[in-house]
This record gives sequence, C-alpha cells and structure tokens, in this order.
Amino acid sequence: MPEHASFLTLILAHFRETLDHNAGLLGDSIVGKVPASWHSFEPLAASIFVFFVVIAVSLAVRARLANADEAVIPDDTLTLRTFVEAFLGFFYDLAKSTMDAERAKRYFPLIGTAATFVFFANVMALIPGMPVATSNLNITFGSGIVVFLFFNAYGLLTNGKTYVAHLAGPKWWLAPLVFPIEVISLCVRPVTLGVRLMINMAVDHLIVSLFLGLIALVVPIPLMLLTILVVVVQTLVFTLLTCVYIGLATEHDAEGHH
Repeated sequence: MPEHASFLTLILAHFRETLDHNAGLLGDSIVGKVPASWHSFEPLAASIFVFFVVIAVSLAVRARLANADEAVIPDDTLTLRTFVEAFLGFFYDLAKSTMDAERAKRYFPLIGTAATFVFFANVMALIPGMPVATSNLNITFGSGIVVFLFFNAYGLLTNGKTYVAHLAGPKWWLAPLVFPIEVISLCVRPVTLGVRLMINMAVDHLIVSLFLGLIALVVPIPLMLLTILVVVVQTLVFTLLTCVYIGLATEHDAEGHH
C-alpha cells in the first residue's frame, strides 16, 4: 500500500539517521524481503500514540467515577464518560451474546482492550494528517497474533488436554485427516483478523486522503460518513471474531458445567 504522510512522519524525519541505522539491524521483511527504513517505525509510533490516547481517556473517565455518589448518576448529555460506558457496554453485551455471561466477564479484559485499541486506531482515519496504525499489516497481524495466543491459552487453561484432543476429531481413526485441517484452520484465524482489518482501513484511508487533496470542503463529506461506517464495522468485526474464537476455545468447559 502507498505510504501516507502524517505528523509522525515529520517527527520521525528528524531522527532519520538513527532510525535508519536501527532499521538496518532488523534486516529485510519476512514477506517480500523489503529492507527496513526509518519510515518502518511509523506504524509502531502510531500504535504508541493510540496507547497514550486510550490511557488519557481512561484516566479522564476514571476521574469522573472516583466519587461513588456522583458516579451512579448518569450524565444528561453525551460526554466522554457516557460514550465510554455505552461503548464498553455494547461490546460486553456482544460478548455475552457470543458466550455465557460468566465467560464474557472473565475474558472481557482482552475483548474490551481489542475493541478499544482497534476503534481508536481506526478513528484516526477521520482526522487529516493523523497516522492510522491499523492500515499497516504489521500492526493488525500483531493484534491478531495477540488474540490467537490468548484464546489458545484460555482454551488450554479451561479444557486442558481436551482442547488439543478435540482438534483430532470425534474418532481416533479420523485424526490423521482431521488434525492437520483443524490446525491449519486454527492458524489462519490471526491472518483473517489482521489482513481483513488492514486492507479495509488502508484502502479507506487512501481514498479519503485522495479526495481531501482534490476538494477539501464538499466532496469528502459523503466519504467521511462512509469512513465512519467503516471504522465502526471493522471494530465490530474484529471484536466479534475475537469473541467467537474465545467462545469456541472455551465452550467445552462451559458445556461440562451445564
């Protein structure tokens, strides 16, 4: 995908020599064997920027909830607190609809973190000149890998050896055929999470940037509305798939309790 200029591009350009030296130590990329450059650090810097944005929002909301007497009274208008409560409440309900309430509460730290990071990273596409971390495959694939490691760890912790055994199929004589297929299907999941998110956000950000460069007042408005839809849908899809993968990894344990 074409590289986009942002305020981070200008900041990192001041450290170009140092970054180029460090990039040379990393070697070529795994896919395409492309040599790293100082510009390769921009997606990571964009992710760190989103991290600090999320931390700032969290601290602001936490300050509003510090007083228990005031915290129980909802705000009359849309504020940062009401937005965060509605946002996390929506995805908590999504998790409960995918799995039972007990597991939704147990695994919501990962689900809520995934939804928050993806959403705020995607929202940057609405602001001209802002970096969009989720338009880079390294970031989205890395996010998919994190989800992949966690839902497999949840499956092993809740179901133990049964989690691995179910990959072999219901009958032992089917194991040579079913096990490789199930392993491939399992390993493809982080790819589907990362590639889908990256392609949609990269293309959306590119189109909006091109139209903003052509006519900056009237024409981009419908595209900005489309971008808002893309931001919401991609956050929903990524989080929904995360819920589904966790639910599938832990469902046998839940069925045993029932």
